[in-house]
Amino acid sequence: MLTTQFLPGSPCWVDLGSSDLEASASFYSGLFGWRFEPAMEGYGLWQIGGDTVAAVGTVMEEGAGPTWMIYFQTLDCDETVKAVELAGGTVRSRPFDIEGQGRMAQLTDPAGAEFALWQPGGTHGLDLVNAPGSLAWAELYTPDLDDARAFYRSVFGWRFTDMDMGDFTYPVAYPADGDAELSMAGLARLKSGGPAHWGPYFEVPDCDTVVAMCQELGGTARGPVETVQGVGRMAFLSDPHGARFAVITSTT
Repeated sequence: MLTTQFLPGSPCWVDLGSSDLEASASFYSGLFGWRFEPAMEGYGLWQIGGDTVAAVGTVMEEGAGPTWMIYFQTLDCDETVKAVELAGGTVRSRPFDIEGQGRMAQLTDPAGAEFALWQPGGTHGLDLVNAPGSLAWAELYTPDLDDARAFYRSVFGWRFTDMDMGDFTYPVAYPADGDAELSMAGLARLKSGGPAHWGPYFEVPDCDTVVAMCQELGGTARGPVETVQGVGRMAFLSDPHGARFAVITSTT
């Protein structure tokens, strides 16, 4: 499970690149009960009870559309970028400093899935995970699971265990310095032929209620609500601008 005791290679931050900051703040505040707190020009934090659970910024990359971005912790951003390049990934944004907060870079894996790095400074990462309204899981949708394993193992040292899902196995990743109890992400085979991508799951008290609320607020349900035995009840959604995410009511 995710933890805020971030280990190298674990998800530590998530933010939305938005084409309309005000509209995005309104949508997600209505959906999850988040409070928006401006942090700097064009960038703000979403909080629950004063704890940061996500962030949002104006889309800056040319040609980029609204999307959720997952950041993985690194103790040395520059060295991890070198590892990405050696493993066949590409660099969209070279490492740069966020004054007093940390150092980051924007990258793409060999299949085209975008992700980011965060080297902590004053900001170590999210304040809250796994609780309702916060990040609960990260999932990579990719055409070749073996290639994805090899890439992320090379870059972060991730270890994997295969979860038996009946008619298929689901590779679950955990940090090099942790054990399987600190699993943090899964690999799913891309079915639609669309672009490879990382997607966040947010924990919610009642998945069905949140799906209905998403549609009332102008978002889209990208499929039916599903129950996965031993995991929880989940749904895949898009916000009104097309950014994809998932919600889950986890089995306790």
